[in-house]
Amino acid sequence: MPGVLDEIKQAVIDGNAGAAKELTNKALAAKVDALEIFQVALIPAMDEVGRRMQAEEYYIPEVLLSARAMRTSSEILKPLIAGNPNMKPAGKVVIGTVRGDLHDIGKNLVAMMLEGASFEISDLGINVTPDQFVAKVNEVKPNLVALSAMLTTTMMGMKETIEALKQAGVRSSVKVMVGGAPVNQRFADEIGADGYAADAATAANLAKSLVA
Repeated sequence: MPGVLDEIKQAVIDGNAGAAKELTNKALAAKVDALEIFQVALIPAMDEVGRRMQAEEYYIPEVLLSARAMRTSSEILKPLIAGNPNMKPAGKVVIGTVRGDLHDIGKNLVAMMLEGASFEISDLGINVTPDQFVAKVNEVKPNLVALSAMLTTTMMGMKETIEALKQAGVRSSVKVMVGGAPVNQRFADEIGADGYAADAATAANLAKSLVA
């Protein structure tokens, strides 16, 4: 039923959560497979949103609206997809804003874009200590750890977290990506991160490349 799938995709791109919900239910009522909706409509929609963000056609408000529309649809689909052997997440990500930092808009945006790229997200929130990151890595066995900092005074929390992962013996089992306003590629290299992303769209592409 390509027509309704195109409509769902467009609703997500437009950030119309109400339409995304209505069209998702319409597709399911027409016996369209939940996994097909996810793979043919939602993931390509968020890919397009990411492209528009990188091209500066979309900014944070538009991306947040699209992410909300995507989540509205995916919350309907996920219970129907659970257990489907063909639904393999792109990977698992533990994400959080490092200790001492209470900013979460950028981190939330990255989490939404990663979710839209079919990653399984464990969001630890803000002010996350190195030990909390280590505990979550031991619990969920992710492919990636994503660290956010918005203040120059909290940037070193990223280095401390990477050191804690090393001391816990789990650093070699995960890739670490970093981002945030004061962070750059040079700093990422200095602290031993595997990648740096300047924005949420770049973060989604980086995550895909790191788990490839």
